[in-house]
Amino acid sequence: MFGVVPKPLWERKIPADERNRIPLAMRCLLLTSADRTILVDVGIGGKFDSKFADIYGVDSTDSTLRDALASAGVQPEDVTDVVLTHLHFDHCGGATSWNGSDLVPTFPSATYHVQEEHWRWACDPNPRERASFLKENFLPLEVAGQLNRVQGGTDLFEGVEVVVVNGHTRAMQLVKVADEGTTLLYAADLVPTAAHVPLPWIMAYDVEPLRTLEEKERILGQAADEGWTLVLEHDPQHAAIRIERDGSSFRAVLE
Repeated sequence: MFGVVPKPLWERKIPADERNRIPLAMRCLLLTSADRTILVDVGIGGKFDSKFADIYGVDSTDSTLRDALASAGVQPEDVTDVVLTHLHFDHCGGATSWNGSDLVPTFPSATYHVQEEHWRWACDPNPRERASFLKENFLPLEVAGQLNRVQGGTDLFEGVEVVVVNGHTRAMQLVKVADEGTTLLYAADLVPTAAHVPLPWIMAYDVEPLRTLEEKERILGQAADEGWTLVLEHDPQHAAIRIERDGSSFRAVLE
């Protein structure tokens, strides 16, 4: 998760277990308006087997996405739109579910929004990312006719914009929400945890880490200057932070 950053530094932020795994959240974002119920990312889902769960230490005993939605008064059929930042399994695994022997969209009334360029990237993956793109998580969306392929950065809905970045994976889309003078940025894997705010703290997963560096510098600079709140998808403790400049880099201000 921390690339070239030495373990004695990063483990001060998020300590590892005896198998060198660290606790991570899979935090989704729910947006509601008068006519839309929008879900941003859907976590890892429940289709994995025991071997997969053991390798990654998957633990859903505290809450599942369905439970979390129910606590907010939302049922799967109420969701009108699902925005998938990208198609790595920990972000889109919950997009499909088993219905008997068939894999179907988990949210039957929803349109699923994915970047066109990223869709092509995931359907014909490079060897380095192939294990992260599990096609059972996303091909059923196209079969069901519930897929919208988004063309670059754009306003998806009123007050909801997608911002395309390419360092982590090709054409990942961040979700920027503006409402009454407040701006939220769902930072996905550009800034997965508060520990990743300093510019050199970049995941080894990233396919183009130097591009990630450039994208972080640009986007975090704007976030610091304009007072945005960043929603952190993977931070196990902090759901949201603000950003301050720290010399030539940045630091997280905990909400």
